[in-house]
Amino acid sequence: MSFLFGGGRPQPTSAEKIAAAETEIEIVSDMFNRLTQSCAKKCIPADYREAELNKGEAVCLDRCVSKFFEVNMKVSEKMQSDAAGRQGVASGGMGFGL
Repeated sequence: MSFLFGGGRPQPTSAEKIAAAETEIEIVSDMFNRLTQSCAKKCIPADYREAELNKGEAVCLDRCVSKFFEVNMKVSEKMQSDAAGRQGVASGGMGFGL
């Protein structure tokens, strides 16, 4: 019954936790950079005419960010379901309880 108290799975070390956190920060930073570059390129003209965003630019940026995150979530869900399917096939999970 050691699985009830976490004994069935080894706990990550501090170094592993730090490495995982650093990787996560890199991933989030990369996503943010791709988002800002993509949406700025689509919505903000290269020749600045005003110091502030106009209404059209603001609406474009809002929609672009929304679509970016929507697509990102769909891709993540698809990748997770594909990985789960491969894991089920690799473990011989044919649904027969064998």
